[in-house]
This record gives sequence, C-alpha cells and structure tokens, in this order.
Amino acid sequence: MSDFATLQSHAQRLDSTSIASLLHDDPARAQSLSLRVGPLYASFARQRYDAPALDALFALADAADFPGAMRRLLDGGTVNATEGRAALHTALRGDASDAQVARECAALAVQARTRMATLIDALSASDVTDIVSVGIGGSDLGPRLVVDALALPGARFRVHFLSNVDGNAAQRVLAGLDPAKTAAILISKTFSTQETLLNGRIVRDWLGDDARVYGVSANVERAAAFGIAPGRILPMWDWVGGRYSLWSAVGFPIALALGMDRFEALLAGAAELDAHVASAAPRANLAVWHALTAIWNRNALGLSTQAVLPYDERLKLLPNYLQQLVMESLGKSARLDGAPLGVDTVPVWWGGPGTDTQHSFFQALHQGTQVVPADFIGVVRSEDGHADNHRALLANLLAQTEALANGQASDDPHRAYAGSRPSTLLLLDALTPQSLGALIALYEHSVYLQSVAWGINAFDQFGVELGKQLASRLLPALEGKGGAEDPVTRALLAEILARQG
Repeated sequence: MSDFATLQSHAQRLDSTSIASLLHDDPARAQSLSLRVGPLYASFARQRYDAPALDALFALADAADFPGAMRRLLDGGTVNATEGRAALHTALRGDASDAQVARECAALAVQARTRMATLIDALSASDVTDIVSVGIGGSDLGPRLVVDALALPGARFRVHFLSNVDGNAAQRVLAGLDPAKTAAILISKTFSTQETLLNGRIVRDWLGDDARVYGVSANVERAAAFGIAPGRILPMWDWVGGRYSLWSAVGFPIALALGMDRFEALLAGAAELDAHVASAAPRANLAVWHALTAIWNRNALGLSTQAVLPYDERLKLLPNYLQQLVMESLGKSARLDGAPLGVDTVPVWWGGPGTDTQHSFFQALHQGTQVVPADFIGVVRSEDGHADNHRALLANLLAQTEALANGQASDDPHRAYAGSRPSTLLLLDALTPQSLGALIALYEHSVYLQSVAWGINAFDQFGVELGKQLASRLLPALEGKGGAEDPVTRALLAEILARQG
C-alpha cells in the first residue's frame, strides 16, 4: 500500500470520529499537539487525525526524507530541477548553511543591503516624502504585505504600491501625490514584465525626472536602457524566485517604509525559523507538522479548499500573499520525472480577516456542505491602546475555532452545527518584524516540504506563461491589426472593437 493509500485508510477509519471525541479521548491532546518556536505558538489539536494517523504521516515524511530535503534547500542544491537552479532565499536572511555556495550568496545579500542602506540615507536627506513601488506578483505581494502589516504612523516615507496594468490603478495611486516629492522603484527580475514596464512609464512620465527612479532587477542593461542609472539599480539573482524574494533587494520598499533596522529584524525572525527547521527532529518541527497537516487534509480527507483567517487587521493581505506562495508553488500536475501525479496537490487557498469575514462567508464554513480546513492566526498582545477591542477580537478567534470543531446539536436542522471542521491555530506573541518574518518563513518551508512529499517542483511557474504569450499576440488585434485564431476570441474582439468605435 502506498503512503497516500495508507493515509486514506486512516481517514476511512476515522470517518465517524469527531474532533470533539478525539479531544475527549485524549485529555493531553491540547498540549501534545502544540509547538512553540520563538514568537510563534501553533496548535494542531483540532485537526482530524489521531496517533496512528500521525504515525502514518510521519512515516511519509521519513520516506520522503524531509531532513535531507531541507538540507539540500539550505545548502544550495538544485531543488529547482526543471530550471537547473538552487532556491537560496534562506541565504538572504541568515547562515543556516555552511555550504560554500550558501555562504557566497549570503555575502551577496549583505552587499545588497549595504547598498540599500546607502540609497535610503540619500533619499532621507532629500525632499522625497512618498515612494511608489511598481511591480507585480512576487515583486509586489511580499513587500505590500509587510509594509501594510508593520508600517508605523509618522514614518519618514509613505510607500504606495502599483501592480495592476489597469490604468485606473495608476491613476488612483498617483492621485494626491506631489511628483516633486515622490520617488519610484521599478521591481522586475527580467525587466521585461509587461505590467511593470507599462506602469513604470506612466510613473516616470508623471515624475518628469529620471533621477528619482530606482530599479531592482537581474537585468541591469534593460533597466539602464529604461533610463535608470546603474547606481540606482539593486540586484536580483536567478537563485531566488519571485515569490521568495521579499528578503532581498525586492524588500527595498519595506526598508524605506520601516527603516533598515526593522527590515533586518524581519530577516532575523525568518532566520530563527530557518534554524529551527534545519535542526529540529520531524516530530518537533513546526514546518513538518504544518506540511503534513496540509497533506492529510488534501490527500486523506480529500478537502479541496483551504482558508487562512488572520484575526488582526494588519495581516489582512496575508491571504493574498499566501495564494501566490502556495498555489503558484504547488499548482503542479507532473512529478519531477515528468510522470503524471497520482494524487491531488494544492487546494484553493482563500480567506480574509476576522471579524469581518464572520459576517460574510463563515455561514458556509459552519453549515455548508463542503468542509473547509482553516489556518486561524491571532496576535496575543496588541499595541493599539484599545484593550476592549482586542479582547473582543481574541474572544471571537477562540470562539470560532471552538465552534467549528465542536459544533452544536439541535432538533432544528437549521440550527444544528455539524462540527468536526478542522483548523490550525497560529498565535504570534505580538506582531513585530521578527514574528512576521518567522510566520512567512514557516509557510515557505511548509510549501517546500509538501512539494517534496508529492515529488513536484515548488520553484518553477510555467503555468503562468501561456496566457502571457497569448496576450502579447492579441495586442495588435486590439489596435485593429490582425485577428485571432480562436473563434470565440475573434467574436469577442469584434464586439470590443465595435463598442470602442
């Protein structure tokens, strides 16, 4: 029997076992299925597995050699096999490896941060008050999340983000800004990303001055041809994927918004989690637990979506960020050897912040026909000065996880709650650069370990290319030059062109 078939047999065995009964039968479960790593505390006690099922999960981890896989990642092995590359984002933030290639990459990262600090000092001495960061995907979502979560009132710079190629987005971002007091950063690994270049031209023309345009790219020549002086171009490297790049110079907007010291603290928090994942045995390893729980819910229970529910308004962009990190990394159907997968991979990730979402989609979570596992994320201490509000927020967080797990019987089917809706609760002691760095790193490592178990590549994203290629071919048709091969697209083009006059 395969590892995944074994998991399914355990799921069948537990089919009529409720989460409430698992907790009742094992009074120590709340403690034994919890882990703490630095500022993070995780409880897996409300997942629908028992000790034999967990044994099977950890046997799967042993068969996939999770510790060896982590070592290959940290040491700069070719874990991105389809593109023949390492994935050394961990080297951007610490020294989790003594391998020479990892040390060399870490040294490059330190040099880039030194250059970042110099550019920030120069901007701090200028009249610039606002920064427009132009990028998309991995060049936008990570910095946008961190800045939204951690920026403080009265910071030296206000940082604004522009990603969508829709001209309305540029119009809204630039409205109310003074071009004489604004600088721009264009972030693109290849410096050929259509959305970033189109938006970059809008912002550059609005500024009217190339001297306040900065670039972050692996292609210095293209960035320079755009009009950015080499001294204002920070590096990217092919050993860092876009969705893993916020720790690099892609984090320039973060450093501007938070200051270099808090950016370094963000890196330190991630490095602490790296050290834990590198050294902790699987049964004591937070990333291993998180990854195996995801595999259990997908491959044993067959659950097709996953919610992420941060109970802190400052983390409201976390679901957006994790959609890319998880679904772009794990949205694969071919194994590393090219053979088709025999099991499902990534579920659809979605979510939003509590308590707002309690009044939108929680009805479906509690009483809908599909079971949706959830990651709830809470913050123990808040510095907002509104203690009553924070107590209410935490009360709702605890209540929702309890209600989803335990349910409530009723003679009225409309008022009955089935319960046994699984969830993981992640608690941050406080929302700081260190704790946010650790939280993001946890998800990065969980994603990688899931890919190892499934035998897929977490670091390529060929699935995004076809649509881009077709869009490039259709641009002339939208100018009335040429047409389209696809009959539906031809009809749609005709309708668009007719309505545009």
